Amino acid sequence: MGLISFLKGAGAKIFGKKEELTEEEKAASVMAHITSFGFQTENLKAVVEGETVILTGKVDTIPNKNKIVVAAGNVEGISKVDDRLAVLPMGETIPEIPPTEPEKEFYTVVPGDTLSKIAKRFYGDANKYPVIFEANTPMLTHPDKIYPGQVLVIPPLD
Repeated sequence: MGLISFLKGAGAKIFGKKEELTEEEKAASVMAHITSFGFQTENLKAVVEGETVILTGKVDTIPNKNKIVVAAGNVEGISKVDDRLAVLPMGETIPEIPPTEPEKEFYTVVPGDTLSKIAKRFYGDANKYPVIFEANTPMLTHPDKIYPGQVLVIPPLD
């Protein structure tokens, strides 16, 4: 939970060319973008306030929660995501304490970065780039298709 910052001018161009979208229209576009990835969620809702997306609802795992946050934030015109998602088994109404998962990091891609360079920086081994790629699928469709300003989840090594 918390507020995560992104670069406003970078990301998927899901708002189209329409000059002035309402916040409700932007929220609907963000929701369509997130649901296109097929995550297991219940009562997922996105509200757009200015350049911020507020996410609420339930998601099945911590890694999927992180991916949903990154999918919402890596949208051109969005600079912050307010993560209010709960991680609970689908159908559960009574909160359970989720298993502890090691802390994740977020990294903003800079010009010249590759997943191998990022893996070398965080893990000391450029060949560990598939770990970063997998943590960011389905938003990443190919290891070579990253761009400056994109925010990636950097998971801990097992």
